This record gives sequence, structure tokens and C-alpha cells, in this order.
Amino acid sequence: MWLYVVAALLLIFILFKSWTANRGPNPFAADTRRPPKPFVNDKAERRKVIKNAFSPDKVPQNLDAIIIGSGIGGQSTAAILAKAGKRVLVLEQLGKLGGCCHTFNEKGYEFDVGIHYIGQMNELSPTRILIDQLTEGQLQWAPTGDPFDVVLLGDTSNGRRYNMRAGTQQYTDELKKAFPGEEKAIDTFIQLVKKVSGRIQDMVILKMLPLPIARFLCRTGLVKRFSPFFNYAGRSVSEVVNGLTENKELRTVLCYIFGTYGVFPDKASFALHAILIDHYLRGAWYPSGGASEITFHLVPVIEKSGGAVLAKATVEKILVNSDKQACGVVVRGKGQDPVNIFAPVVISGAGIFNTYEKLLPPEIRAMPEIQSQLGMMRHGDGGFSLFIGLKGTKEELNLVGANYIYFPDTNLEMLEKRFVSASPEDAPAYIPMLYIASASAKDPTHEDRCPGKSTLTVLSFTPYEWFEEWKDKKVQKRGSDYESLKSGFADAMLETTIQIFPQIKDKIDCYTSGSPVTNQHYLGAPRGEFYGAQHDIARMQPDTVTAMRAKTPIKGLYLTGQDILLCGFAGALTGGMICASEILGRNLYLDLQKLRRQIIQEKAKKLE
Repeated sequence: MWLYVVAALLLIFILFKSWTANRGPNPFAADTRRPPKPFVNDKAERRKVIKNAFSPDKVPQNLDAIIIGSGIGGQSTAAILAKAGKRVLVLEQLGKLGGCCHTFNEKGYEFDVGIHYIGQMNELSPTRILIDQLTEGQLQWAPTGDPFDVVLLGDTSNGRRYNMRAGTQQYTDELKKAFPGEEKAIDTFIQLVKKVSGRIQDMVILKMLPLPIARFLCRTGLVKRFSPFFNYAGRSVSEVVNGLTENKELRTVLCYIFGTYGVFPDKASFALHAILIDHYLRGAWYPSGGASEITFHLVPVIEKSGGAVLAKATVEKILVNSDKQACGVVVRGKGQDPVNIFAPVVISGAGIFNTYEKLLPPEIRAMPEIQSQLGMMRHGDGGFSLFIGLKGTKEELNLVGANYIYFPDTNLEMLEKRFVSASPEDAPAYIPMLYIASASAKDPTHEDRCPGKSTLTVLSFTPYEWFEEWKDKKVQKRGSDYESLKSGFADAMLETTIQIFPQIKDKIDCYTSGSPVTNQHYLGAPRGEFYGAQHDIARMQPDTVTAMRAKTPIKGLYLTGQDILLCGFAGALTGGMICASEILGRNLYLDLQKLRRQIIQEKAKKLE
């Protein structure tokens, strides 16, 4: 017994020392926010930043790090390192920077690709403080409204509608009003959400602790014994929710948000589900000016320290020297010969599968440590997108900032099985769910850029295998069979959307769609997935969480973004924090927490 106590005390001391160790410079030593400048609407000025194409002469000398991919994971890591005085080069294969944070234009309509709404952007929240520091206070956020989500069940014209309200009390009261007699189940659900999501830091700690210590905590079972998060990580959403109530509609409503991480409730971890519910309990926000504003304000911070963020730069290989240390990349600009660029640190935001299976030399890829990590992860499900351009303002079309999540039935497991077991040609009749959002209604500046125009984005899931035979064909030249199959899904999604929003029927000006192979081309998603590696129960287990960390088995090579933590903007942003902490050798969360306290204290003094 005494030996156990001594060992526990020793472990606590080691944990404390490793968790508070600070070796590199502090990027959050001072509040760098400035009064926001006027919105830049000049397209030429924006192109200089967002479409800065690669050429060898634009590569800075004496680089400290190279980052593959300009999604929020890559950009946030670069910005943090830049604030610590590091010179960083970010390389993006597409012609426009931002990854899922970019927008595109179709016939004068502006569509967002992956940023639909973000939680916990309330003033002085840790996430808001972080992104404010990385953009020096230039990125502004607009609340999407209340309710922020609307769940539709059953018939599209007169089915049941449930509003997800901002604020824990309002959220809970609205559910209780909709489901009288289910007060206990609803209260218990919210209590579990708070209990489990309140320990999300356990996941971060496990990834940032020295690997031997983290593995010890997993092997001894201490992680699950003391962490509510990991105690519920192995339980499915369906198991937990079904244990609370027999009401099928309430079960569906409590499960509704699974679309934001891409795993149906019977295979999804309740720990992850709790994080997403809690993430939006205070409401939701959208970047003013559209998703591309995120990149527009991050790039100057990276450049300020001598770095660069370049588009049309395809990384073909990660260079590894004879000591098995990453030392640079081989990059090819559009229409250019490949060139070698060297740096002591290489960071990949391209995802674990792209990084390990496509960019590493075969002999490095075959290393047992690399294969072990690959064996722990699976590809996420493929996604299908429909983008609709509408004539009219949001007021004229009665469009609101709330997202609409539609399920034709309360039996979610049946919906999924019926859909994936159908033939690709018949499957459009059985699409199991739709997510419908209007970026134009959320963005208060949209009318200034696109007067008299509105947009809807409609999302669902589609197996990659149904479109895989066209993966090597050129974009927009995949042939009539491909277009016919894709149109079947687009038309079915459009028809359902019109049934939900009949006021748009005669206002549709254009629409375009993207299949999983579209995602593969434009987002670098290996199998057309929206959310990177699969966010199932296996991924949330302590052993997997411990193994999938920023520091890879290859010296000098690091991972960032959603594959090392969780999906979505906040997940990838936090992945960037974890990666930068590892590279700088300090706990950036403690640094940010200290700065946040200072900002809160200063604001309190001004109010006195």
C-alpha cells in the first residue's frame, strides 16, 4: 500500500513538472489585439493575400519550419510559431488559401466550404481569446441567432420542429417544453454533458504528457478511473441516450448533432458527443465577412516574422535524411519543376493518411511505429455538398442564421443502414439526413459584397466507394455517368430543401454540387471525408488518444489539425496549439490562461 502511495506521489510530481515546463519563447506574453480595421472589400487586395501563388523566389531564407496545408490547423500552428519569433513557410496545393476556411464564387454567389458555425466565441472565452491573439483582434464574429439549430423530424412540410436555444437554461427549458414528462431525462442528459465535456482537458493532457507517462496512465487504468471523459469515451451515444428515455423523438433530438462529427449515434462516442453539445450551449457564431476572413487576418501575422503562406504549391514528398530526421519537402508549383526546400522542422496539416501514406519515403512509411499509428485510425465517411444561389436578400427570402437538421425518421440506425445498403442509383431516395445552412443569412456583411443575393449550403453523407471509379479523372471532365450519378443526389437534396423552404422555389438562380471525389480534389481528403480520420468510439479510447499526438516517430516531423485531436474549427485550432506547444517546448495553455486572466482583470478595472 505504501509503495503504491509513494509511486502515485512520484507520478504526480513528474506530471506537474512536465506539464508546467517552459523552454521556448512565450507567444502570448502580451495582448496583441488592435482596434479592427475597416473590412477590405477590394478583390485585388484580397487576392494578394489569399491567392499568393508559389514561386521559388518567394520562399524565405533560413526557415525555422515548413507547414504542409493551410487549413486552420496549419495556419494556427504557423501563427503561434510566428508570434514566438519563428520564420514559417506554409504551403497549400490549391489556388486559394484556407483549406476548409476558404470560400468560392459561382456566378456571383459566394459559398463557404467548411465553416458553417462555431461555438464558444463569446467574449473572453478561451477560444475567442486565442483566435483574437492570432489575428491581432482583426477577425470579427457575429452571433448566428437564437435558435442556432432547428431539428426537423418526419414530413418536410408539417413535421415536428425543435429549437436549440442559446444558453444552458434556455436550451433545457425549450426541450422540457417540447417533451413534457421527460424533465428528468433532459436534466440527466445535460448533467452528463457538463460532467463529461468539462474534462476535455484530460484528452489534451494525455497528448501533451511525455509518452511513457501517458502510456503508464493508460495501462494502469488510472485514466478511466479518474476521468469522466474517458469513462464515457467507450460508450456509444445511443447506449447513453437510450438509457435515459423511451421517447423516440427525444432520443433523436438528443442525438441530432452527430452530423457535426460524422458518425451515427450507435457507433459514436458519448464523450465526443458531449463536447459538441456543450460547444454550442452558449450559442453559435460566424466570421463577419465570411470564412475567408480567417485566412485574410492570419496570413499577415505569419508574414510579420518573415514567413510566407503560398498557394498552388503541391508538396510531393517529405525529405528525410540518413539519420531518419525530417529536413524539408519537395514542392512543385503549378507549371514548374519540383524544388527542395529545407527546414529543421516539418509540420503536416494534411492529415495522418496523406502524411504517412503519400508523403513519406517507403522505407520510413514501413516503420513499425508508423504502421501502428495507421492501424489505429480509419477514414471518415465521405460527404456530399449542394450549393444553392438564390435571388433576393435574406429578408425577402425569410432566411435566418439557424441551421436546419432534417431526419425523415426517428430510427437513425435504420436510416443509415437503408441508405448504405441501397445501390448508388437508388440511394438518393433514402438520404438519411440533411444539414441546411445559409452563410449569407449569418454574415452581416454579405449584402455589401453580394447585393440582392443569398445562398444555402446543404450537406449529407455519401460512401466514397460509389464515386471512386472517377477519382483519377479531371475535375469537370469525369463524364456523363459521373454527372448523372452526382445529379441524382443533388436533385434529391434540392427537392427536399425546397419542401422545407418552399419560399425559395422560384428564386433559385443556380446550384452546384460536390461528391466525395470533389472533396478529394479540393480539400485533399483521401476518401472524400468531411472530418478527416473517423471520429468513432475506437478513436476516443485512451490508447489511441495517447498515440495520435503532434510529435511523430520521425524526428523533426510533427502533425497538426483535426487528426491529432478533434474535427471542426475548434478541434483543428486546438490541434494547432498542441503542435506548437510540442515544438516550442512549453505549455501554451498555461500561457494563454495567464493572458486571459490579465485581460479579464483589465476589463474589470475599466468598468469600475
